[in-house]
Amino acid sequence: MPHLRPACFEIKLRWVIISGVMVMAMLAACDSESDTIKLTGTIIYVSLEGGFYGIKGDDGRSYDPVNLPEDFRKDGLRVRFEAKELKDRASFHMWGILIEIVSIQKV
Repeated sequence: MPHLRPACFEIKLRWVIISGVMVMAMLAACDSESDTIKLTGTIIYVSLEGGFYGIKGDDGRSYDPVNLPEDFRKDGLRVRFEAKELKDRASFHMWGILIEIVSIQKV
């Protein structure tokens, strides 16, 4: 009796291959580099919620760093920074994009 592959086996195999390709595409889209911000900007003092320091990026956006070093808390200071966007967190400041600074330097 010859060995025949049933049609349902081929359908299942296609489903597994398509599913695998979709999973790989989704993982590639979740690259953490896409959440990395590399910019220059200006430190500003924001007088909301008791006052805090933020960064007005040269891209026109406002950034609310959770870990701005004390030495950089000077209104008007120009900086170059690299940061990660904290999409899964919120701030009571309700101002700007919440970020964690990876590196920062004066310009």
